[in-house]
Amino acid sequence: MIQDVPSTVRGAASFVELLRARAADRPVAPLYTFLAGGEEEAGTLGAAGLDLRARGLAATLQQSGAAGERALLLFPPGLDFITAFFGCLYAGAVAVPAYPPRAERIDPRLEEIVRDCRPRFVLTTAAILARLRSRGAGTDLGGLQDARWIAIDEAGTTGDSDAAEWQEPELGPESLAFLQYTSGSISAPKGVMVTHGNLLHNEGLIRRAFRQTESSVVVGWLPLYHDMGLIGNVLQPLYSGGQAVLMSPWAFLQSPARWLRAISRYRATTSGGPDFAYDLCTRRVRPEQRTGLDLSSWEVAFNGAEPVRAETLERFAAAFAPYGFRRDAFQPCYGLAEATLLVSAGATGGGGGPVVLPVNPLALERGVAVESDGPAGRRLVGCGRPGEEVRVVNPETAVPLGDGAVGEIWVAGPSVAAGYWERPGASAETFGARLAGEEGPPFLRTGDLGFLAVGELYVTGRIKDLIIVRGRNLYPQDIERTAEGAHRALRPGGGAAFSVEVDGEERLVVAAEVERRSESEAPRAAAAVRRAVVEEHEVQVHEVVLLAAGTLPRTSSGKVRRGACRAAYLAGGGLEVVGRSAPAGSLGEVEEDLPGL
Repeated sequence: MIQDVPSTVRGAASFVELLRARAADRPVAPLYTFLAGGEEEAGTLGAAGLDLRARGLAATLQQSGAAGERALLLFPPGLDFITAFFGCLYAGAVAVPAYPPRAERIDPRLEEIVRDCRPRFVLTTAAILARLRSRGAGTDLGGLQDARWIAIDEAGTTGDSDAAEWQEPELGPESLAFLQYTSGSISAPKGVMVTHGNLLHNEGLIRRAFRQTESSVVVGWLPLYHDMGLIGNVLQPLYSGGQAVLMSPWAFLQSPARWLRAISRYRATTSGGPDFAYDLCTRRVRPEQRTGLDLSSWEVAFNGAEPVRAETLERFAAAFAPYGFRRDAFQPCYGLAEATLLVSAGATGGGGGPVVLPVNPLALERGVAVESDGPAGRRLVGCGRPGEEVRVVNPETAVPLGDGAVGEIWVAGPSVAAGYWERPGASAETFGARLAGEEGPPFLRTGDLGFLAVGELYVTGRIKDLIIVRGRNLYPQDIERTAEGAHRALRPGGGAAFSVEVDGEERLVVAAEVERRSESEAPRAAAAVRRAVVEEHEVQVHEVVLLAAGTLPRTSSGKVRRGACRAAYLAGGGLEVVGRSAPAGSLGEVEEDLPGL
């Protein structure tokens, strides 16, 4: 049973007040532990230590006039990032988390963020600052010429003497805490304005949905500059009074077994990530790496940030049940940066596991979820009951739809962010939607398609990813799932399906990653994809493009960037192609290939 909200949380108007209360209540209890390389402890930080560091850095920022200004955070994963984030909050500055530039090139996404928010301060480490300076104009980064750079691990930025000079800012629920830039999976990244009130409310939803208490232990590898890593793995343990053990995403990707070993070693109760993380563990954690694992403490295995696949859940549960993992620990969830993070999450613990609903795919194409018992049904995983007000709406008419009808997911409530940074038009369009014929607060248009059935939310795809071929609505993830299963040389989760216009007709293109050392099988794999898609979906693939493993465009959270893949395909460059099929023939030839049309 979930405890009531702890007294340290009740009444807090900001995360500054919350950390100050935690520092007074549990000063030396370990709050954050970072594992270098995903294995060795590189440092531990308690609430009192973090409070001291944050006040020291905040005093330095306040003396430079940082209150109300944007501060770009460029850090590798670790405790310095957490110090910098809270230092900004303590200074009344607006934190802008981002990933630091790589040694060989500047990330275009980072350049877009800099141009959009024009930060006055850049917080980083001495090593990163030295590396950028060695590149000459590297610290300009297309708009940082006048910014003040501060390496927080240098002397004089977080010391006791500086902390004594700190002045607590006047913050309330409406005060802007940070800008969370969207992933850019559909368009250029936009800065979502997240307030302290948004954070506190959403952390309350997460605490209740994930049943977090002061005994909870979170193990995480998600990027700290991403909403799921920052809000779920860093801020939630502080909110609930638990503990976090963190590692870098690269440590996990290099060896997924490190994630599972950390869960076992620290007796984690809560951990998770996108669907691909569970699939990666199933495929790459070798039998000898599983020896000694004990996953019996794992109570909440959340799965979000991309479509949750029933097959992934089943394979992971079967593979790791011998090591104490329970299927009912799975907690599929749905959320987005514009709603701070969480919108809905499935029940866990004794409930029989995630809800899986098989639906008729042809009915789904027509916008209706009809339950199907046949083997050809599409299996949708429920994302739980929403914690916010959620409506499924016809995106063209703004009319709410009934149970089982597919439409756009709209969200309202205190977790919905304040809009996009300096984009009034986009903010009004996305955050100011109104239901037809109804009064009341505005809704957030998520751009996601889904439906409600007996109170459970199901997500079916994104509006802008929907493929319309000859009047049929095709979901790209369905095509991708068929393609990846067509041949053993193709990587699970490594495909992108999208449409292009050819001779005035929308045609289907499938890009798919080929497993390393399997490039020689590319021609057979392409033919297998064509055949499987025709047989299962009755639609012809215009072209199959086979890519080198690990090169499919993705966001920082692992989502497939179908729009970027399509743009690179049309431009004739930007994709690392290892093979491709010849484009399909005329429309007449296509019709001959499609049975029943």
